Amino acid sequence: MLKIIPNGSVPSRKGPEEYFTGTVRLDAPFSGTGSAQVGGATVTFEPGARTAWHTHPLGQTLIITHGQGWIQCEGEETVVMNQGDIIFIPEGVKHWHGATPDNAMTHIAIAESVNGSPVDWMEKVTDEQYKK
Repeated sequence: MLKIIPNGSVPSRKGPEEYFTGTVRLDAPFSGTGSAQVGGATVTFEPGARTAWHTHPLGQTLIITHGQGWIQCEGEETVVMNQGDIIFIPEGVKHWHGATPDNAMTHIAIAESVNGSPVDWMEKVTDEQYKK
């Protein structure tokens, strides 16, 4: 049987301050049914907003649906993400992502859970790290 989550039936919520810097909105959270362990949400970052450093036990897929953002894996250069881009972050790779300083960015984030958790949150990205 189909599972349909009607648009507007789940209220928007603010991204928790312990995991995000700046104004972040989480919309349309979804999860698999039965034994499926996949889940995700649409996430909107206002200019300058970003995640904390984090990893995913089975990786993460980001589909950029609006604007421009940045993503950085630990020890690597920051990479620009644009509307229409699809990014896959491998399992266990420490990274952060968010909007650029001048542009908002929205993405659909998809990840699978291991032992009930799709993400391991770490320290916040400092302003100095973000501006590199």
